[in-house]
Amino acid sequence: MTGPDGKELRVPAKLEEIDRVRDFLRTATAALPLDEEALLKIELALHEICVNIARYAYPPGREGDMAVRIWRDEDSLFIEVRDKGIPFNPIRKKNPNLMVKLRRGVPGGLGVYFFKTLMDGLSYRRADGQNILTVRKAL
Repeated sequence: MTGPDGKELRVPAKLEEIDRVRDFLRTATAALPLDEEALLKIELALHEICVNIARYAYPPGREGDMAVRIWRDEDSLFIEVRDKGIPFNPIRKKNPNLMVKLRRGVPGGLGVYFFKTLMDGLSYRRADGQNILTVRKAL
């Protein structure tokens, strides 16, 4: 799993596919030097990314896929998630005011915040009609 080729999984962009993505992540990272806390952070970040794609990337009535590619490069783990849905750059999304959110008790709206803060790096680009989100975790 070294280098940008890595391993890839393509699944329908549906909530019921997220367990397959989690299993793929665990298999792809099994031999890496990750403690339980780091693995949980990576899992939660990838979970939130996939939930957002499944819920919001494709307009109602239109189905699509998401592809997850995982690789290691030197001392970092990289996860790239691609979809052909509506353009969405999570880097531009402002972090929520957590105190206001807690006081109001309104559910939702924290997924992007979670994966932005749980990982050590984040990049986004739109190319060939795809959203391409890459997150990095130091090993």
